[in-house]
Amino acid sequence: ELSLMKDDAILINVSRGGIVNEDDLYDALKNNVIFAAACDVFVEEPLNKDCPLLELDNFVASPHVGGSSNESLIRMGMGAFANVDAALNGKSPKNLIS
Repeated sequence: ELSLMKDDAILINVSRGGIVNEDDLYDALKNNVIFAAACDVFVEEPLNKDCPLLELDNFVASPHVGGSSNESLIRMGMGAFANVDAALNGKSPKNLIS
């Protein structure tokens, strides 16, 4: 599937580890199938320092903190508060999973 991407594509994975096959990503980057990649999530976390992806100049890793800006943490807290408030006041929480 990575070979279907343009050779100047940059893959960014901030969703879940395992969505992108790390071995295939390594091969695609090593062989210039795609231009570069950046990942914030991995199958194994914390990422092993011996991960071959880290040897590549066209790969950037962050330690699963991409969504941890001050703004996002405030929004997550406010969203959780709004859901608890709704539930305590007999309303349906916005993010109800049924």
